[in-house]
Amino acid sequence: MKKKLKIAGLLTLMLIGGCGDLADEDQTNEGLTVHDTTDIKQLVHDYSIGKLKNDTASITSEQLIVTHADASETIYELPKDEFFVSFAPYINQTHPCTNHSLTGCQGELVDEEMTVRIEDKNGNVVFDEKTKTQANGFIDFWLPKNEEYHMTVVMDEKTATLDFSTFTGDNTCITTLQLG
Repeated sequence: MKKKLKIAGLLTLMLIGGCGDLADEDQTNEGLTVHDTTDIKQLVHDYSIGKLKNDTASITSEQLIVTHADASETIYELPKDEFFVSFAPYINQTHPCTNHSLTGCQGELVDEEMTVRIEDKNGNVVFDEKTKTQANGFIDFWLPKNEEYHMTVVMDEKTATLDFSTFTGDNTCITTLQLG
């Protein structure tokens, strides 16, 4: 049964990937193309894991901005009620960052397993799982927008905590989680 579900899931992903343009609505504005897309999370994920390599992509609190090889840009609007944020826990080395570069940032801890717990300002658990950093050393999350959160990250016997928020204009790249 599990094998059938995995096969069905893979077929669905292949079908989605083969459907061509993700855009529902396109608008051209002074050399920029603005898209509303139904599968923005998959597009962000594909850039984040390095599946899409010919362009550069960065993400703000409201938009995914893709710069193509010819220097033209395509802008995708993010969901109005969700916020993308990417964390790079580290031990020795980090870098300053505000808006996450999906195709250019590299964190220190690549493919490391850690426990991540995120609570909202009322103490409700939003995420509490063991997870691994991606090949770029980051862990990506889509969280409800306009909230305040507290995060705890534990790797081996090292711990880091951080308070952050998901309001318009907040950072989508957080590189201040030093495990110690």
